[in-house]
Amino acid sequence: MESWEAISDDCKPLAHPNLGNFGLSIFILLGILVSYLPQHAKIIIRRSSEGLSPWFVLLGTTSGTCAIANILVLPRSRSDIGCCSEIGGFPCAAALLGIAQVGAQWSCFFLIMLLFLVFFPRDQTTTVEPDEDDHQSPYTIRQALGVVALSIAHFFVVFLVSVVLLARFPGKLQLWANILGIMATCLASIQYIPQIWTTWRLQHVYSLSIPMMLIQTPGSFVFATSLAVRLGASGWSAWGVYIVTGCLQGVLLGMGIWFWYRDKREQKDATEDGNHTANEQTPLLQDD
Repeated sequence: MESWEAISDDCKPLAHPNLGNFGLSIFILLGILVSYLPQHAKIIIRRSSEGLSPWFVLLGTTSGTCAIANILVLPRSRSDIGCCSEIGGFPCAAALLGIAQVGAQWSCFFLIMLLFLVFFPRDQTTTVEPDEDDHQSPYTIRQALGVVALSIAHFFVVFLVSVVLLARFPGKLQLWANILGIMATCLASIQYIPQIWTTWRLQHVYSLSIPMMLIQTPGSFVFATSLAVRLGASGWSAWGVYIVTGCLQGVLLGMGIWFWYRDKREQKDATEDGNHTANEQTPLLQDD
């Protein structure tokens, strides 16, 4: 690490990170990574992404892209990155943990998008069969390809605009960061609505992971509370989105648990009925 006198005034607050905040940030980062693992594993184990809404995947991926671009183009973030050459390894890592958290969340959801396409059921469009009162088309591989294409195109557009502004119009970066932040908030707020509708229509969770939601639902409220304590009521735009997403994910979680419990109960009843029928037929077989 450079001597204290050689460190610029903007970087001095980062030179001696608070160990408590560092530990909490590491815990949140690990929590993000662990929370997505059940969803990745369930799609791979089932070798199917059936049950995931294409619009849920699209909204989640584009929201994450806006969020990671937002934090990277913020002048404060770029200043923190620039301080790494002055403050040394550990303080630099501590200063960039916020970026790492957003990046981890984007990467995990981007992987869900890729798994959604790779394991999209080809032999049947979906378990949903439109009835005579429902004329909406079922999900198709074309829709899955469209989701991935739009997500990747959105990523490159955001990336190119950010690079152009950084190189030619650095004074506009704060405005661009604000636009990205608003877009990320809006997309994240409505992300779970199409998945709630799809799961209700399917009456089954299929490849949607209940353990993931069990971790992330309370996590949204914990994160919102921590932001509200730090930012107060005036920071509602920062922590309010996590309240909204937590409530919507809670609805999806409750629905998924109910469908899982109902299916288990029906399976148990069917097994008991089968055993009862077999017991009734046994004396007849013995008489023969």
